Amino acid sequence: MSEPTIAGLAGRAMRWMGLGGAKGPVTLSGEGTAPPQPGPSVQAKEPQGGEGMTKPKIALYWAASCGGCEIAVVQLYEKILDVANAFEIVLWPCIMDFKYKDVEALPDKSIFLTLFNGAIRNSEQEHLARMLREKSQVMAAFGSCSAFGGIPGLANVSDRQGVFDVSYRDTPSTDNPEGTRPQLSHQVPEGELTLPTFYDTVRALHQVVPVEYFIPGCPPDKKQIAAVVQALVEGNLPPPGSVIGANEKTVCDECPRTKEEKKVKAFYRTYEIIPDPEQCLMEQGILCMGMATRGGCDAACLSANMPCRGCYGPPPGSTDQGTKFLSAVASVIDSQDPAEIERILEGIPDPLGIAYMFGLPASLLRRRRMPEAVAAEVGAAQSS
Repeated sequence: MSEPTIAGLAGRAMRWMGLGGAKGPVTLSGEGTAPPQPGPSVQAKEPQGGEGMTKPKIALYWAASCGGCEIAVVQLYEKILDVANAFEIVLWPCIMDFKYKDVEALPDKSIFLTLFNGAIRNSEQEHLARMLREKSQVMAAFGSCSAFGGIPGLANVSDRQGVFDVSYRDTPSTDNPEGTRPQLSHQVPEGELTLPTFYDTVRALHQVVPVEYFIPGCPPDKKQIAAVVQALVEGNLPPPGSVIGANEKTVCDECPRTKEEKKVKAFYRTYEIIPDPEQCLMEQGILCMGMATRGGCDAACLSANMPCRGCYGPPPGSTDQGTKFLSAVASVIDSQDPAEIERILEGIPDPLGIAYMFGLPASLLRRRRMPEAVAAEVGAAQSS
């Protein structure tokens, strides 16, 4: 392994985060608890409904997410009747009209299971996470955004001001000459309108409240959801901290493609070449997260001739998916010449976005350290 390769990859990732590299010393900061240590996996089974059962209560909530996790539940098709047969649904705002006040009125721990999908990026989502934690016996981080921060977590390369600048000013299609921005409160004749507070930092669910189980995937598929329902209906609960519906391998282990010694002279984006459907994509110069991602998806993306993007999170024994991936990339570059290594690395346009696409908030980096925060700390140190 060439030392310039490691330095080049690390420097590029850190420069994207504003963590130094060629621009200064490395400084790290973050919020919330440490990333979860993956526990034992529970393999999927088909759920069993039951007539005459006293129905435990279940809640499903979406926070900062795309809605794909909700669609995944709906795509149980007729199996969703097993869920309705086994549980009393008390909250599912994507599907039915529920009121927060009705859930708030429930006794603590009266909800048996909450499937919480989406990251936490505003005050309403945090309120619901804390309220549902109080009301629930079992809290499951459902999907990659809830378990690791997901794609919304890439906003941690900026802050609230930066996100609003792009959304309401900088994009070519934005027509906002008055510079209107979202306001927390606005008076209208009918009364006061309010919006949740938009946070600087996106967090995974476990960084806000304790979580019993993690169900990765973007979105989780039917077999994972079936595993959750089966385990809970039968009372066959795995140890807290377990990852449900996945396994102890990596996606690379599951991938049926032919693998040989990897010697990469150039990296390509997926639209730039037509890959051999039988050969390892990394060996063809297409960046694939399979070696740094927990298995259990049956290598679905690779079966469609697309690289793994890492939505199942880090494999067992790895605390940081991004660093594991960057280490693997560094090991396959076939050069000892610094100039050639630099040219090869130029083929990776966004190392941070690739290595931490689904897990930046739960990673060791967690977020970029903004200049204002650094300046405030320096000022406090100088005045003390």
